[in-house]
Amino acid sequence: MKSRFFQTMAFLLAAATLLTGCGAGAAGNQPQTETPSAAPAGAAEEEDAPRLQPEWTRNAVLYEVNVRQYTPEGTFAAFAGHLPELKEMGVTVLWFMPIHPISETKRSGRLGSYYSVTDYRAVNPEFGTAEDFARLVDQAHSMGFHVMMDWVANHTGWDCPWIKDHPDWYTQDENGNIISPANMGWPDVADLNFDNPDMRAEMIECMKYWVEEYDIDGFRCDYANGVPLSFWEAARAELETVKPVYMLAEDNHIKELLNSAFDFNYNWGLYDTLIAVAKGAKNASTIKLYIPDNFPDGTYTLNFLDNHDKNSYENTIVSAFGYDALSALFSLIYTIPGAPLIYTGDEIGLDHALAFMEKDAVDWESSDVSYRPLLTRLAQIRAEHPALHCGNYGGEIRYIDLGNKSVLAFSREKDGDTVICLYNLSKREQPAVLPELLDGGETVLLYGQGAETLTLDGRAVDAGALEGQITLQPWEFWVIAR
Repeated sequence: MKSRFFQTMAFLLAAATLLTGCGAGAAGNQPQTETPSAAPAGAAEEEDAPRLQPEWTRNAVLYEVNVRQYTPEGTFAAFAGHLPELKEMGVTVLWFMPIHPISETKRSGRLGSYYSVTDYRAVNPEFGTAEDFARLVDQAHSMGFHVMMDWVANHTGWDCPWIKDHPDWYTQDENGNIISPANMGWPDVADLNFDNPDMRAEMIECMKYWVEEYDIDGFRCDYANGVPLSFWEAARAELETVKPVYMLAEDNHIKELLNSAFDFNYNWGLYDTLIAVAKGAKNASTIKLYIPDNFPDGTYTLNFLDNHDKNSYENTIVSAFGYDALSALFSLIYTIPGAPLIYTGDEIGLDHALAFMEKDAVDWESSDVSYRPLLTRLAQIRAEHPALHCGNYGGEIRYIDLGNKSVLAFSREKDGDTVICLYNLSKREQPAVLPELLDGGETVLLYGQGAETLTLDGRAVDAGALEGQITLQPWEFWVIAR
């Protein structure tokens, strides 16, 4: 039986438009920790001034680019042809997985891991030339994208010249032999010794090289918790002498990394919880535990449904969540605090684990599903509504109690802009008791139900319809603007 809510909104639905469509993870790592610095580098002169990242990061939508698998050619030049569709999809930041030459000694697989770096100042010839990469970065910048590089500071490949020229830059056993990172299962790489100041200095100069010579806008830092905090803080301070940069830590539990070195980190806990919710093992109320409100000022999390580690070694986005849940979950990661990430192939619901050490190009025609229109609309909503922006640019989340743990409802407000979101995060109908939420001046930004997503842009919402008892259909969601 339809609720009063849906009776009131039925005329809107009739008019709606259907939208068609580093290797292994480091969860078991033992992080290196230090006493955090007393004050963040580059902190605002006024003690109470909010910490803000570069202005262009306020509505950041990240896209992780797997160059090797993105096209049959697997080159920078071939990928460049896809920039227009990513621009149309609302992507603002391109994160390139490591582009450096890959060591052959102790290589895993035929082509090797991107995270086994031979030369920090060169590009992998598999992908093209340094000039090809420079042209790609220039083209991306001219289209309004910002570019982040994946940086592997904890270790190098065994063919890195540093091994012969500076063996003291590496961790050694009692017999003086250079070793791989302990207890990590990464035999194809050699562990760097961060007690050596000369190695630290050269590593920072290598990072700085890409900012100075290629105008790179920031770094996603692999296994950030395996590298001393003091190194990251020194690196960030030096990079900032060239230009403001944007820094992502592959970590989710060392908050001191966010004091000054990094702007955001991984929301691993949310990813795992969303899988449990999608499979019915947990309810939506548990998600609140993984939308943190105690981060260092202005920092936030990276929210994702997929990335290279998860896709290649654990789950495809479809095996993790299922098609019915994906529209609601994409909407969720775009509307909660933090920045959303899309991985290569997510936009078509790619149900294939891409090989990591071999050529295994994405078959862009393999799926009958397209999430591009949904992701495009979500990026538009995010850009147009300050309440949904990142860090101190956006609004805090305020939960709305609907009397049902399977339904997540919240609002975010910033500078007079308010966005209200309702999510039934379950595969069953869910009753909910709604308090008085609206005053009659609201519009529906997005509506979805299961695998189908409808837009109701600019349609008025009847304030009375959002009061009292309603029934939400499986995986139904509403994004409403005041």
